[in-house]
Amino acid sequence: MKVTEVPEISGAYLFEPTPHTDERGFFCRTFDADVVRSVGLDPAAFVQDSVSRSVRGVLRGLHLRSGAGEAKLVRCSYGEIFDVVVDLRPDSPTYLGRAFFELSGETQATVYVPAGCAHGFQSLTETSDVSYRIDRPHDPAEDVTIAFDDPDLAVPWPLPAASMSARDRKAPSLAEVLKRREG
Repeated sequence: MKVTEVPEISGAYLFEPTPHTDERGFFCRTFDADVVRSVGLDPAAFVQDSVSRSVRGVLRGLHLRSGAGEAKLVRCSYGEIFDVVVDLRPDSPTYLGRAFFELSGETQATVYVPAGCAHGFQSLTETSDVSYRIDRPHDPAEDVTIAFDDPDLAVPWPLPAASMSARDRKAPSLAEVLKRREG
């Protein structure tokens, strides 16, 4: 498994496994505690696994957690997504940095999103399954959402937003979220 630091987001990593393919399909290791440990992350810190299924054009995000935040490993296990990470940690050397990835079931690559970073994605295929490995149990009271189309972030979503949750559609701007965090 190859590990690459994400230059736009301090502390973020891209984990790229080596799928072994043959006439039956493929097999690959998508999580390896030793590899995770080799970049200074605690593999035992991940306490919850979740999965979402989306259809083409669905947009989810941009989401983060207040308080201590939430670190997560994100992988597209089926289909293909356009994945976005935004650094919202004021003390980070990459504060307000953005990173974009195309994650797919073909590559099984995983992005490590540090706590304090916003995350979102858009489904590029008729069906895409996204798997999350999260380091804290979910607390809906800590959910924060930022407008997907915020002009200060200028995320280059590849497709028109076909569908999104009411919460995502009504999300405040980045400036509003940052002002609330300061107040």
